[in-house]
Amino acid sequence: MAAPCSPESGPAATGGTGPRVYFQSPPAGETGAEEEEGPVRRQGRVTVKYDRKELRKRLHLEEWILEQLTVLYDCQEEEIPELEIDVDELLDMESDEARSARVKELLVDCYKPTEVFVADLLDKIRGMQKLSTPQKK
Repeated sequence: MAAPCSPESGPAATGGTGPRVYFQSPPAGETGAEEEEGPVRRQGRVTVKYDRKELRKRLHLEEWILEQLTVLYDCQEEEIPELEIDVDELLDMESDEARSARVKELLVDCYKPTEVFVADLLDKIRGMQKLSTPQKK
């Protein structure tokens, strides 16, 4: 697997405005047999399309959701029932009432009151941006 490294010249020298991630190929002999048969790619470049601040907010929100679910279900993180609170799905909805109904629907198995969690979640996602897959231009 390729290891990330920083460019010596920085993003300004590459002509781009956003940060870039560079990968180096592993030294000879460390690649798998399958990789040796195909064409060898020495260096790849990935452009970061998302705002780091928005990603950080999303990460904090997901950590907060996990903490709250462990309290609501009174269990460890690994024991939380299988459910997916999709923030992007909630952001796509027209109103807070629809968002609230969707989250309550997901938490139907929870025996503790969920109103405070739902209200706090809606407050936290208000103003967040949807993280959709970037489109190629």
